[in-house]
Amino acid sequence: MGKKKKIFVLDTSVLLHDHQSITNFEHHDVAIPITVLEELDKFKIGNDTKNFSAREVIRFIDKLSGSHSLQDWIPLGNGHGKFKVILVSNPQGLDAETIYARGKNDHKIINSALHLKEKNAKTDVIMVTKDINLRIKAKALGIVAEDYETGKVALENIQPSSVCTVENVDSEQIRQIFTKGHIEENDILGTNKIANGYYILKNGKSSSLAVYNPHLDRIERIEKEFVYGIKPKNAEQAFALNALLNPDIKLVALQGVAGTGKTLLALASALEQHKKYHQIILARPIVPLSNKEIGFLPGDADDKIGPYMEPLWDNLKFIKSQFGENEKKRKAITELEENGKFVITPLAFIRGRSLSNIMFIVDEAQNLTPHEIKTIITRAGDNTKIVFTGDVNQIDTPYLDEHSNGLAYLMDRLRGQNLFAHVKLEKGERSELANLANDLL
Repeated sequence: MGKKKKIFVLDTSVLLHDHQSITNFEHHDVAIPITVLEELDKFKIGNDTKNFSAREVIRFIDKLSGSHSLQDWIPLGNGHGKFKVILVSNPQGLDAETIYARGKNDHKIINSALHLKEKNAKTDVIMVTKDINLRIKAKALGIVAEDYETGKVALENIQPSSVCTVENVDSEQIRQIFTKGHIEENDILGTNKIANGYYILKNGKSSSLAVYNPHLDRIERIEKEFVYGIKPKNAEQAFALNALLNPDIKLVALQGVAGTGKTLLALASALEQHKKYHQIILARPIVPLSNKEIGFLPGDADDKIGPYMEPLWDNLKFIKSQFGENEKKRKAITELEENGKFVITPLAFIRGRSLSNIMFIVDEAQNLTPHEIKTIITRAGDNTKIVFTGDVNQIDTPYLDEHSNGLAYLMDRLRGQNLFAHVKLEKGERSELANLANDLL
């Protein structure tokens, strides 16, 4: 092979993040401590993605073992290394349970890696975990520990603005885009040309907001228009509404800090198009405080989920407030709610559904894993549009970061696809105080 073979020890967080992770270490060997199998057993029941991942990993190991003993190294095949389960968690030298505390699974996992390191002195043993604290504890005892890198996105691929300013555009071309509404692309955008890319075309003091239409190979003008009582306050919001209302764009990612209008714009555009779809669903993942399960909270199901859904209801109330009690559009919203055509729900409540004839908005998408994002998109049926909104710098789950979350992964992998558009909303529109906090605190 040329490259020195290594042994990677995976913890539970990696397997739940990506159920195919065991096969993602090229020709190197992969091991999991017996403690990880115990933890997978606890996660196997339920309808959440982590429960699905636990079941898939268990099935994979069962199939892999066949007539083998898991105490022996089993070939993974197809140019991969070997796999085994580490049974022993009592190393001869350093003992994590003596140094830290006894009975904790994290310390048993560290001990399994220490034992493997003692038995394979000439081989690099590397622990892989999404748990930052576990990595630090392992490193303190001399174990090389890393994050799981598969699916991670380079920072430069997610941070730049999705909006490009093109200077020195011919004044006649800008005049034509205003009079005709569009012009042929004819290399105006140069290397900046990208499917459904958004642009500010400039010539001196003249400028126009525009989008590149990949289907017709032309640049089309964008105007700031009211959408269900909401008018865009800046160029990025106008671009976002264009993506949300364009029937040729089936998948939209709206990125931006709190107060930039992501969810409000997505909701307003969905209501504007409610006759095109059988149902509008606005969902968000529930990330309990202190990472406790929602079952710890008092009350029935509605009481438990209410606080997490409140920001979504706030956006709906704001849109309603744009109309009087007897106005047609306000009554239309009420009818949609009463008839089940408009639903606000935790994301977990719709898992497993086929999404046909639906406009599906997923809020706080930065708290989803790449696998969860893929699972949602692959359920899209005919006449379905999916919108993901979020802020990649505001992660609320312990095992994701700005590089590994599903929203960043989506923007990186689908950039330039004809069915996809991404808009980064830069300017907060809540208040001067909110903008000050975002900029300086």
